[in-house]
Amino acid sequence: MAGGYHPRDVEPLLLLVLGLALVVAGALFMGSIGPGQRVGRLLASTPRVSVEQALGLATDAVPRYVRLDGRLDSHEDFPDEREQPLIFRRRRLEAWRGRRWEILGEARDLVPFQLNEGLASIAIDGQALDVGLVVLPREALGAAHEAPELLPDGLDPATRVRLRIEQLSAVEHATVIGTPALDAAGRPILTAGTGRPLILSTLEPAEAMQLLAGGRDRAMVVAILLLGGFVLLMLGAGWGIVRMIAG
Repeated sequence: MAGGYHPRDVEPLLLLVLGLALVVAGALFMGSIGPGQRVGRLLASTPRVSVEQALGLATDAVPRYVRLDGRLDSHEDFPDEREQPLIFRRRRLEAWRGRRWEILGEARDLVPFQLNEGLASIAIDGQALDVGLVVLPREALGAAHEAPELLPDGLDPATRVRLRIEQLSAVEHATVIGTPALDAAGRPILTAGTGRPLILSTLEPAEAMQLLAGGRDRAMVVAILLLGGFVLLMLGAGWGIVRMIAG
């Protein structure tokens, strides 16, 4: 029939539409993860340099955002309850509001520390660590009425709250991403820069990605949506090309 179409002609278009829908859903779901999405992307894509090279970049006119790997160290560590030599500890009290945890208060303990690689070392700006701290946290969950002395006045007693503790030990290996620069005393330091955060991870890449995605199940959902979407898009495009050639 002139100007007509066979029902099978719409099958490639259907695959393309379904594929695009899955990709959009995966992107939206990944976007709901928050700043962890950006941190994970930077962990996966930032070019690696040696600590020796980073020291040289600290005086460059154009700032560079780079990744370093090495061992954390400090001359001024402090012990935790297990007598581990800590160099950084962050304790956050948070309340569940809507779809996310909202910070009610934060306390930090830190000492000057650096990253060592062989005989070379560079100072790390611990004060700049925020969303880029990627470690396995310790958490205590409960309701606001269980610890009213720790919480601000006016908080609903039924509100879900948690105490989240993240810490770094002087004996850990780490990946640190940031911008080499000079501190106030003219010494090289790795800090936040070029509009991107200072990132410090003590986890293996797969573990870090799962943590940043909000857990293994959440990361699996994102992966399934994106992978399924891309597969359907490729099948739809390929099928459409074959139809055009055949006919």
